[in-house]
Amino acid sequence: EVQLQASGGGLVQAGDSLRLSCAASGFRFRDYRMGWFRQAPGKEREFVADIDRNGGSTGYADSVKGRFTISRDNAKNTLYLEMSDLKPEDTAVYYCAPEWGISWYGSRFGSWGQGTLVTVSS
Repeated sequence: EVQLQASGGGLVQAGDSLRLSCAASGFRFRDYRMGWFRQAPGKEREFVADIDRNGGSTGYADSVKGRFTISRDNAKNTLYLEMSDLKPEDTAVYYCAPEWGISWYGSRFGSWGQGTLVTVSS
């Protein structure tokens, strides 16, 4: 069973930094591209960033480019998201997911695991 548990969220002020972690289990973590997603209140879930299996290639949504950094530790089955210069519009629940076929696990099976809430005050 795929299990994904994000942590590290909290209440911060605009301009602050946070580091999110996502512990993954139930699949061979090192074999999968991983992604971060977020869902703000009343909005659709959106892509934030992704990273290939070895960590050599990353991609970011335009809204976070230059402020967020995705990384992974395959030995620890853990995905990270370093967030800096946080803005109120970054307020959301953050989730991680492995790429699954041509989609993401959460989108395909409707299961996103435990997210972590980030609230950025102005």
